[in-house]
Amino acid sequence: QVQLVESGGGLVQAGGSLRLSCAASGSIFRINAMGWYRQAPGKQRELVANITSGGSTNYADSVKGRFTISRDNAKNTVYLQMNSLKSEDTAVYYCNAKAMPLPILPYLEVWGQGTLVTVSS
Repeated sequence: QVQLVESGGGLVQAGGSLRLSCAASGSIFRINAMGWYRQAPGKQRELVANITSGGSTNYADSVKGRFTISRDNAKNTVYLQMNSLKSEDTAVYYCNAKAMPLPILPYLEVWGQGTLVTVSS
């Protein structure tokens, strides 16, 4: 079983910065893509950014130039550096990973419990 634990959320003023972290643990043979999604009140969950094991990244248009995703493969950890935060970035942020627990098993999609980011204007 693979678990994802997020940290780093909180309350910040508009224009400020936060850094989210997500560490994978448990039975892990290999992790492919890792990413961050967010869900604001009354809205659907949306992709914020993801990164492959090779380091290729993809960002939502709304965060390009402000957010940076990175990962440490040795630590099975993904980060999201969020700068120039806006009130519309307020949401619960979820970590996501495509993880293979054992070589004989397929990749599983795993979600973290979510961490709240609140940006005050």
